[in-house]
Amino acid sequence: MQDENKNIIIILLVLALFTGATIELSEGSTIVGVILFIVAAILISRMELRGNEGLQSSRNFLLIGGFIVAADLIYNYVNSSELGTLDSMVFFLGVSLIAMGTGKKDIKQLGEFGFYISSVFTIFYLIFYSFFGFFDIDFLHLFDHYFVLMPTVAIIKLLGIPIEIIATETVILYGAEPMTIIIGGPCSGLYSMFLLIGIVAGYSRIEKMEIKKTFGLLGFAVLIAYIANLIRVIILYITAYLYGMDTMMMVHTHIGWMIFAVTAGGIMYLINRK
Repeated sequence: MQDENKNIIIILLVLALFTGATIELSEGSTIVGVILFIVAAILISRMELRGNEGLQSSRNFLLIGGFIVAADLIYNYVNSSELGTLDSMVFFLGVSLIAMGTGKKDIKQLGEFGFYISSVFTIFYLIFYSFFGFFDIDFLHLFDHYFVLMPTVAIIKLLGIPIEIIATETVILYGAEPMTIIIGGPCSGLYSMFLLIGIVAGYSRIEKMEIKKTFGLLGFAVLIAYIANLIRVIILYITAYLYGMDTMMMVHTHIGWMIFAVTAGGIMYLINRK
């Protein structure tokens, strides 16, 4: 029982650090993001998962992972661009494959878990942000408008805060002065959903969970993540109304991954209980 509690604590810390690292890399400090990634990686290696018959070690993983890391770094260097969300996940995928190619159990376990997280996130990102964009499928704007902006605006109005929708993803909040707020991109909560799906899928695969139970858990997890994101956006509205845009932007960088980590941690706790 003590080992299970230790495992749950480590999972909670990993979720907080890993999600925070992803958001810091894309929106905040790159240095902070890298540090959080390293600490999360160390903690994952301390997890004692029951399943240890995962993907076999292979030099092919080392070569493929090394190529992915090098290609990602060279691409960003040549284009003089900073690591974004997709870049950080591709980089993490390459590092995970390198870890899987080693013979040491702890490092291999770390690599396998990271492989599922990063590959699932990358696939969903390419589908929703690249594939849909290439074919002019307007899913993201519609999702932001109908599933994020409208529900949160309705709740804010019930709280007596003056707010008005002026565009598909834009509102005006009337605080000390009118403030224009765009609800899009990270505010959709899709990044958090992609991460959560990857985390659950990786944990399920390593722990040999039943497929039916895994899909049920994924559906429940996505629903909870969606609700948590609505709470996050509402908190941002209230912060902007009470303290202004500057304070809201500061809160915006950090509160998302904190709320998501707590939410996902609760879901992982349920996994351990089952």
